[in-house]
Amino acid sequence: MYEHIAEHIKSIRNELPGNVKLVAVSKFHPIEALMNAYEAGQRIFGESRAQEIQPKHMQMPADVEWHFIGHLQTNKVKQIIPYVSLIHSVDSEKLLEYVNKEAQKAGVIANVLLQLHVAKETTKFGLTDEECFSMIENGLLDSLANVRVYGVMGMATNTDDTAEIRKEFHTIRSVFDTLKTSCFSDKEYFKEVSMGMSEDYHIAIDEGSTMVRIGTSIFGAREY
Repeated sequence: MYEHIAEHIKSIRNELPGNVKLVAVSKFHPIEALMNAYEAGQRIFGESRAQEIQPKHMQMPADVEWHFIGHLQTNKVKQIIPYVSLIHSVDSEKLLEYVNKEAQKAGVIANVLLQLHVAKETTKFGLTDEECFSMIENGLLDSLANVRVYGVMGMATNTDDTAEIRKEFHTIRSVFDTLKTSCFSDKEYFKEVSMGMSEDYHIAIDEGSTMVRIGTSIFGAREY
């Protein structure tokens, strides 16, 4: 039933430059599907629901790296902190402070990406570039000892207009480059640009993505 997964992963990997990581978006998919991906060499899995991470973490091999990629509510932070190696979707100062608080309680450093809002849809979450620069210039990050910002994340507008998608990805990468050459110039770990999904990851890679989040092209339609 899941034998196609290994072929899909191999095909996608063949298209990715060496510096681009593949996050297999496994939300709503069963352990059998994840194990097929694992056996094909996949080690990074992306989940967007706190309640799915713990049981999957318990059932999957220990060397799996879990990324939280969905909209994160403050009341769910505590649930995911013990299991995730990277949170892609920190979209506000309040959430960043909350992640720091829960990471401090758990005695860990939480690795995060700042989610930027560049899409035309108001339903998508994220910081504007002004909010992002302002938050950093205000010294907020210096006061959060249990958070490490690894880079930025963003989603393009859901449209057939490839020029618009390219422009939005270009904006995300530009914000990253500005941050990298200014406030994060001495931070080696600040190096990730998470952008690109099944339908637009080729454009994202062209525009400088270092991490693509692919679900449907690996696993097929979600199993709700």
